[in-house]
Amino acid sequence: MYRRLRLTLLAALGLAILANPAGAACLSDDEIAHLVAAYQALRPAPNPQGLTAADAQCSRDKFNTALEGILGQPVGYKAGLTNPAVQKRFRYHAPVRGTLYAPMLLASGATVPAAFGARPMFEADLLLRVSDERINRAHSPAEVLAAVDQVIPFIELPDLLVVEPAALDGAAITAINVGARLGVMAAPIAVHANPAFLDALQSMQVIVRGNGAELDRGSGADVLGHPLNAVIWLASDLARQGLALKPGDLVSLGSFSRLLRPEPGLKVEVQYLGLPGEPLVEVIFF
Repeated sequence: MYRRLRLTLLAALGLAILANPAGAACLSDDEIAHLVAAYQALRPAPNPQGLTAADAQCSRDKFNTALEGILGQPVGYKAGLTNPAVQKRFRYHAPVRGTLYAPMLLASGATVPAAFGARPMFEADLLLRVSDERINRAHSPAEVLAAVDQVIPFIELPDLLVVEPAALDGAAITAINVGARLGVMAAPIAVHANPAFLDALQSMQVIVRGNGAELDRGSGADVLGHPLNAVIWLASDLARQGLALKPGDLVSLGSFSRLLRPEPGLKVEVQYLGLPGEPLVEVIFF
């Protein structure tokens, strides 16, 4: 599967890159083309440097235009840097937004090369599925919960992509589409829009294990106080560009753990203690 996907990516080198939007000082077309080629070849790209927030948004949008030519239409979005510890690592004070595509999303139990990206990592995450466009006007976690119908256990497999990951800041993370590369999904959990389910999302303990040993853990409250606050931020950020969430969209909520490095032979499990059925999602690296 990965060989076929990589060949598909490499066959798309002739894709067209949009010109700079008027007034935006972002990565040049040549820089975007180089970033796309590096993404396709699984090799580190030069670090984007000196970007303002506007530069980063422009660069991300151009990069995503290229990715659409390779991976198809988006299936949702990811909110990144929603955990204060991760914000501190990347020296940024706010969340950032990326875009998800269907070929990125794999089923639980998938076997994935440890070198699935230029700078591969893994982390505990959670997806939800939008069921009502009213989510775009939600001002509280309860209002978000009323507009989603599934939560989905999710191990995100991001790719920091650049030569010097330690030098990335929030703007550069934005420019590389928040490192979206792959992710592994378990069976969805039906949402019950009631206080008990809302509290469970906030108080759940998210345990990361590697070959049976605990590697890290976090709680629902580690993501902006309540993980559904990530959706409120994301909807607001989309609205600034005239965009909106729609029914069927998937949303990645962010990190419930540290970013960790995959290794061949490592079986990673993430379990959500406190959610109905205490679900588990897993990926095996080779």
